[in-house]
Amino acid sequence: MTPPPTADRSSMRRRSDVDAKPVHSLSHDILCIIFSFLDLFDLVRCLAVCKSWNYAIYKSEILRTFCLRYQKQEMNSASTSEVSFSLEKPLLECLEEIAMERHKLALEKGRIRVSQWIGHSVRAEQCRMKMGLILTGVGDKVMRLWSPENFRCLEEYSIPEKVPLIDFDFDVGKIVGLVGKQLCIWSRSGKRSIFPSRECTFEKGLCMRYFDAEAVVGCEDGTAHVFDMYSRRCSRIIRMLPGPVTCLCVNDDQLMFGGSLLGNIGVSGLRSDQRVVMLRSRNTVGIRTLCYNDSSRLVFAGSTAGHVYCWDLRTMKSLWESRVSPNVIYSLQHLQNDRSSLAVGGIDGILRILDQNTGTVRSCCMMDSRLLSTHQNGLGTVEERRGKRLSDETPIDAIDRRNRPSITSLAVGMKKIVTTHNDKFIRLWKFQS
Repeated sequence: MTPPPTADRSSMRRRSDVDAKPVHSLSHDILCIIFSFLDLFDLVRCLAVCKSWNYAIYKSEILRTFCLRYQKQEMNSASTSEVSFSLEKPLLECLEEIAMERHKLALEKGRIRVSQWIGHSVRAEQCRMKMGLILTGVGDKVMRLWSPENFRCLEEYSIPEKVPLIDFDFDVGKIVGLVGKQLCIWSRSGKRSIFPSRECTFEKGLCMRYFDAEAVVGCEDGTAHVFDMYSRRCSRIIRMLPGPVTCLCVNDDQLMFGGSLLGNIGVSGLRSDQRVVMLRSRNTVGIRTLCYNDSSRLVFAGSTAGHVYCWDLRTMKSLWESRVSPNVIYSLQHLQNDRSSLAVGGIDGILRILDQNTGTVRSCCMMDSRLLSTHQNGLGTVEERRGKRLSDETPIDAIDRRNRPSITSLAVGMKKIVTTHNDKFIRLWKFQS
C-alpha cells in the first residue's frame, strides 16, 4: 500500500493529538470511574502518581468503599468473632491490615512463580530488598542492583581489588559494605569512598548492618564497632558477647542484637558501651541469623541445628522454639510491619513460611524443575518456572539437590521473596493471592 502524503500524515497526527486527551485533563468523575475498577495495590500506587489523582481517590472515598467491601467479604467467610478488621481505625491503618492479610494468604496458599537468572560470574551469597529494588553480591568483585519487575541490572558497584566483600546494606542514596577490614560507601551514582584505615579498629569483621547514618560491624572478638557515616569515625565499641558476633540486627529504637555460634544473643543500645541484656532459652545452640519485628517487639533467630527461636523483647522471655529443618538455618526475614509470616531458608534449600506467633510451619516451597518459558534481561536469560508446595509427608532428602540448592540469604517484599544460593543464580519467588 502506498504511504499517505506528508500532509495527510501530519493531519493524522494532529487529529490523534486532539483525540488523545492528556490524563491530567480528565474530569474528576471520569477518574473516579476508572479508579473504581482497580485493585487495592493499584489504587495505592495511583495515590503516589500526582496530587490530582491522590485528591480524586481520597475525595471520592474509593479506598473506604474498598475497605467496606473487603470487610463484608471477610464477615461472609468467617464468624464475626474471627474478624479483627475494623473501620473504626484510621483509613491507612485499615489499608495496611488488608495488605498484610493478602500478603500472608499469598505466602501460605497462593500460586507460586519463580524467576531465575544468572546474576554473578562466580556466586551470589547475599541479597537485600528495599524500596522495590534488589541488591546482590559476595563472591565476585561486584555488587548489582536489580529491578524485580524486569530483572534488569540497574547499577553495578565494583569492590576494591584484593579484599573480600563480607557484608553489605543499602538505602535510597547509598550502599554500605564491609570490605576486608574497612568500610566502603558507594553513592547511587557509583562513586566509591573508603573509611580511613585508622578508624577501622577491628581485626576481623564478620557481619555488618547499616541504620540511618550509622553502620555497626560485628567482630570476631565479641565486640560491635559503631561508625558514624558523616564523620567517618568509630564512635563506640560495645562489648556484646563472649564469643564472635556472627550476625546482627538493629531496630528503630536503636537497639542492637548480636548473635553468636555459642548460642547467645546480646542486646545493647547504640549509645551504650556494653551489653544491656542476654537472651537465652534452654536449648539455644549456635545462632546463625537474626531479625527483629518493630511492630510486635519479637526477636527471631535461626540456628546451626535447624531451630528457629522467638523472644518477646517486652518481657525478655522466650515465646517459642521450633526445629523446622534438620540442618543449618542461614537466613530468616519478614515484611516490615507484618506480624504474621516469617520466611526461613537454609542448607536444605526449602523455603519455609512460619507463623510468627507460634513457630508453626505454614508452608514448605521449592522450585519445580520443569521450564515454563525464557526471556532476556540484558545480561542473559531469565528462566520462568512454577513453585510447588510440599506436603508434610514429603521426604526432603529424596528430592534432587539440584532442584533445592541451599538458600544462603533471603529478603522479603510484598508477596515476593528473593533468594541467593551460593551459586551464580538469583531467584525471585512471586506469590499470587
